[in-house]
Amino acid sequence: LPGHGGRRCEHRRGRLGERLQHPASGALEGEPGNWSCHFPCPGRLGGTIIGSARCQAFRTREGRLKAACNLLQRGITNLCVIGGDGSLTGANLFRKEWSGLLEELARNGQIDKEAVQKYAYLNVVGMVGSIDNDFCGTDMTIGTDSALHRIIEVIDAIMTTAQSHQRTFVLEVMGRHCGYLALVSALACGADWVFLPESPPEDGWEEQMCVKLSENRARKKRLNIIIVAEGAIDTQNKPITSEKIKELVVTQLGYDTRVTILGHVQRGGTPSAFDRILASRMGVEAVIALLEATPDTPACVVSLNGNHAVRLPLMECVQMTQDVQKAMDERRFQDAVRLRGRSFAGNLNTYKRLAIKLPDDQIPKTNCNVAVINVGAPAAGMNAAVRSAVRVGIADGHRMLAIYDGFDGFAKGQIKEIGWTDVGGWTGQGGSILGTKRVLPGKYLEEIATQMRAHSINALLIIGGFEAYLGLLELSAAREKHEEFCVPMVMVPATVSNNVPGSDFSIGADTALNTITDTCDRIKQSASGTKRRVFIIETMGGYCGYLANMGGLAAGADAAYIFEEPFDIRDLQSNVEHLTEKMKTTIQRGLVLRNESCSENYTTDFIYQLYSEEGKGVFDCRKNVLGHMQQGGAPSPFDRNFGTKISARAMEWITAKLKEARGRGKKFTTDDSVCVLGISKRNVIFQPVAELKKQTDFEHRIPKEQWWLKLRPLMKILAKYKASYDVSDSGQLEHVQPWSV
Repeated sequence: LPGHGGRRCEHRRGRLGERLQHPASGALEGEPGNWSCHFPCPGRLGGTIIGSARCQAFRTREGRLKAACNLLQRGITNLCVIGGDGSLTGANLFRKEWSGLLEELARNGQIDKEAVQKYAYLNVVGMVGSIDNDFCGTDMTIGTDSALHRIIEVIDAIMTTAQSHQRTFVLEVMGRHCGYLALVSALACGADWVFLPESPPEDGWEEQMCVKLSENRARKKRLNIIIVAEGAIDTQNKPITSEKIKELVVTQLGYDTRVTILGHVQRGGTPSAFDRILASRMGVEAVIALLEATPDTPACVVSLNGNHAVRLPLMECVQMTQDVQKAMDERRFQDAVRLRGRSFAGNLNTYKRLAIKLPDDQIPKTNCNVAVINVGAPAAGMNAAVRSAVRVGIADGHRMLAIYDGFDGFAKGQIKEIGWTDVGGWTGQGGSILGTKRVLPGKYLEEIATQMRAHSINALLIIGGFEAYLGLLELSAAREKHEEFCVPMVMVPATVSNNVPGSDFSIGADTALNTITDTCDRIKQSASGTKRRVFIIETMGGYCGYLANMGGLAAGADAAYIFEEPFDIRDLQSNVEHLTEKMKTTIQRGLVLRNESCSENYTTDFIYQLYSEEGKGVFDCRKNVLGHMQQGGAPSPFDRNFGTKISARAMEWITAKLKEARGRGKKFTTDDSVCVLGISKRNVIFQPVAELKKQTDFEHRIPKEQWWLKLRPLMKILAKYKASYDVSDSGQLEHVQPWSV
């Protein structure tokens, strides 16, 4: 915070976004002064605009002394450090030495005694920027999701040629000390084998892998994908290289095998929507933490816990991260996986369950039939969720049934058994292979009950959007008349609108957000030659403004009109005036997003015509309705991973419920046997639909409370509006054990 000068901030628990003082000119925001950004759309630029380097000089006290002198010359006593554990460790050491460095500078005559008192302490807050996601204490580091995008793009491209030529591909990804990228990309593409530093393969893995690959070929699978982290090792801490794996496959099996080493391509490219939003939220939390810091406040790191930004003691997280490497060096690999955190261990267990099918004689049969159905509009990631459910269900001993074409197909008896190999390769497929419709079950209850009875369906997994939620309510209400519905039923939210009560996220919404963000980037780039142009973009979502709001935050929009925040002609006029002033600066293009149902009268055409008329002589206007392209395309890594894991959790819940009733012929009639599974704040929870009814606005098909609305002011602040950001609920410094995250 240049210019803060070590002074205490008077609005400690107040609001962020008040007019700030420019460090060079002393001007307040909105007054003359160099406030314009030299990079019109920094969000779409990869890497770091201000640069980054591994500084050997800073490792010495002389280097840190020079750094302290440079800071004092500019009156800086608040430092936000974005980097890995090395950068954060160095920053913490710098903070500890600060008073001593000031005294030495005073002795050398470089500063006076007044400066020593004025700049008596240094506040440090860290944000973790690392594509490896190797920092303990946070669910995700800045840059990881974008790296996964690059990896999945390559894998999807490789799959085409590999299937054409019946080849085996060995793909090496980054991760010298952490296998997160390798693990999640393997989970997201359904890789046949993965090698990680934290979880080396058991002795004899060479033979086991070759048997697995030959079985795949025997089942006429034309593609084999093996993913290797660059730091992969065996149980003796000896490296397992991609070339070694290729040589093994060629020698033992004679398969045509290719090696692809991605290298630094994983660090480049345009940031994903998730990373843009995550970095924005982390940056806000870091500033709040600095404003609230006192001389006694320990250095902290801003972390992501579930869907919340929290602050953790920096050195505890650094120590835990170092303990992981120590555990691997000492061959305590189970401890290494545990120390990586709950998310890493969960990913690893899920991958193992989905990748390797146990022999039929080793799976205890439950004699239960579990059906899977897709309901509502298609959403990218539905197929990954179905694949996960089918394979986990089979591993638990159930007979899995696929229902085609939603409740309409259910009533018509379009039900078939689906096996382990039937869902191979589904993770990367967009849309819904099973077929999905918006039809509700209400008028088909008798026929659906008949099909439930005919196929002896003991549990039902519904994957879909708001129609799926309504359908689950109707099936639950029909239990009194039809005992066939007295079975465990659970819904997994899957809709681009992200409007299902009971979950902060829905499968498919991240893919839609990336489509919107990418389109906005391209549209803004088209104005680089023409200048002074405003674009009006209409997004999907029904009455839910999630896509418009979060897409606007990710793409750097000037405004986003949504149903949840009513607006009138005065707001529109204010936005036009803001854009008119903006066009007089170096930034000469604007972006406005509008949710499709935000207003009955202020339509996209109306807003376009208003902006065009009021902007005459200053800027011209263009409009673009994105439409159903937001539902299409290959699923993003987040949606593949999220769909896979949450669907596996749903099947584990079904299995637990069925075990309760085993041998007793129990009928499920209580509310807790009809649930929606979702992420709420920091937890993955099952919530009975009967309870969620109170939280639902059925007329507008949205939850009554939505977490993302708290981020509305952030977009306005970043667009240079005079807005304030309520930080009263901001995360306090929390003592959270990193392995519990």
